[in-house]
Amino acid sequence: MATKTWKIGEYMVGGVLTVETKGKKITIIGKDWDTSVGYSKGSNQSNAKEFTRTQINAEESNAERKIMDFLEDLTTHYYASEVCDWIKSKVTLKANSWYGW
Repeated sequence: MATKTWKIGEYMVGGVLTVETKGKKITIIGKDWDTSVGYSKGSNQSNAKEFTRTQINAEESNAERKIMDFLEDLTTHYYASEVCDWIKSKVTLKANSWYGW
């Protein structure tokens, strides 16, 4: 299991994103910034309130596209790509032959 939290701030709806990988299951959680513990990126956002979540199986057809679509609804393409690259470093996503991979 691997877990990582990004404190993206104003470039993301809510500002905080947590990703958990357990085997082939990927959970992406969007959270609202917890201003009660501070406004800086160094603040502890572990208790930030969740407002959205998705679970994707890495073996699903088109898993990477589903991840990117969900992330790009929350943040910029740059941050979505950074998060997706981290996910791919932890889990092997199924490739679709019709993409030419």
